[in-house]
Amino acid sequence: METEKIGFIGLGNMGYPMAKNLEKAGFPLSVYNRSPEKAEDFKEKSVVYTQIKDLVQNSSIIFTMLTDDHAATAVYEEILKSDISGKLFIDMSTISPQATSKLSGAVKIKEASFIDAPVAGSTMPAAEGTLIIMAGGEEKDLQRAMPYFEKLGKAVKHLGENGKGIAGKLSINYFLSALYQGLAETVLFSDKLGIERSAMLEIINESASGSGATKVKTPMLINNTYDAAFALDLMLKDILLAKNAGADFPLSKALINTYQAAHDEGFGKDDVMGIINYLKKIRVDKNIKILNS
Repeated sequence: METEKIGFIGLGNMGYPMAKNLEKAGFPLSVYNRSPEKAEDFKEKSVVYTQIKDLVQNSSIIFTMLTDDHAATAVYEEILKSDISGKLFIDMSTISPQATSKLSGAVKIKEASFIDAPVAGSTMPAAEGTLIIMAGGEEKDLQRAMPYFEKLGKAVKHLGENGKGIAGKLSINYFLSALYQGLAETVLFSDKLGIERSAMLEIINESASGSGATKVKTPMLINNTYDAAFALDLMLKDILLAKNAGADFPLSKALINTYQAAHDEGFGKDDVMGIINYLKKIRVDKNIKILNS
């Protein structure tokens, strides 16, 4: 099979290492990012475009990895100005089901193909090429994309038609939002009881309650540093998307309230595990009010 020309739009915390993996695999690659400085490292081996239309014109498969509905809509408005017949668009962003439906429909009207393919995993799996890709689209399009997906992830789950990929992503991130808040509360509780944090995390990770998610956040919790691998604000966005898509459960309101309040208190740019600092702050604030009453 002839190697297709690959375009990649969006070189943020996730998009950059993903595009780098495609470059390292030797595929003919072109990239675009709204902030051009993020594309500098691609100039030696790939083509860097400053206009979306130029990348689209010179690519047959175009990946997009963008922040939210607004960013994705703006990029696809530019894309749709071009002749895109026969091209395959793979949106790996986490956006709303409504936006996914709108974008996939608009692409198909212009006789192109579309896969929604968001991922499970943050910056380290993105760099290692070990993401889990959740795909919604036609089987023939998935087969066309597979040589490239294999360089980005360790598993590809075809969940059905367009929209099912993003449905899987919102579901897994809903679970992760509860897991990270639960982990933060557990660590703070064990701190209060005088258990060494490293010991508590070892117990968690080596018991049935441990998971890849708890293990990857353990160094942050031990070092008490929360540089963003996946920002708290992005988790808040995904919880709200899940709510709007029908996640109406006893935990939903509590999760939204906590992550929204953490954002309001200035923790939004920290890693999602930085939710622990917000929870610690409100506990301290509560104790101060009790002492002053």
